[in-house]
Amino acid sequence: MLVLLIILLILAFGAYPAWPHSRNWGYYPSGGLGLVILIVLLVLLLEHGI
Repeated sequence: MLVLLIILLILAFGAYPAWPHSRNWGYYPSGGLGLVILIVLLVLLLEHGI
C-alpha cells in the first residue's frame, strides 16, 4: 500500500505541467492520473468490502 501511494505521488508530480516540454500538454496527463486514482480507490474499497 505504501509503495502504491509513493507511485501515485510521483505520478502526480510528473503530471504537473511546470517543465517547458510539458506546458503544451494541457490537462491530459492529470486527467489520466485522476482515472488511475479512481480505479485504485475502487479496488481498495472493493477489497475491504465497502
